Amino acid sequence: MRIGELARRTGVSARSLRHYEQAGLIASERAANGYRLYEEGAVVRVANIRYLLDAGLTLDDVSAFRSCLDGDLPSVRPSARGLEIARERLAVLDARIAAQTAARERLAAALADRSGSDATAPGVP
Repeated sequence: MRIGELARRTGVSARSLRHYEQAGLIASERAANGYRLYEEGAVVRVANIRYLLDAGLTLDDVSAFRSCLDGDLPSVRPSARGLEIARERLAVLDARIAAQTAARERLAAALADRSGSDATAPGVP
């Protein structure tokens, strides 16, 4: 199938598919006219890549799962390395959330100090 068909069937943009290919996560062959051609299994592979990305992993993280991207990834018990990657990514996400929460609290406090009102109340611009 061509890249447009793969994009339509997976809900992933052609640009993202090219990015996944550049990262070595999916592969295509070139037709005589230069078009990328993907095998049917690419649909499952892309769905699994999206599953991992949606879980908060990066493309670099996903590359560690190359060997199992063609199966039913959500139902497979993760390997020790997979669990380690997930824990590392969770720690990064927790740190980002904490930093954003602290920034929000500083901004809300600054607004409350300046306006004399409750800056956290709904509808307060």
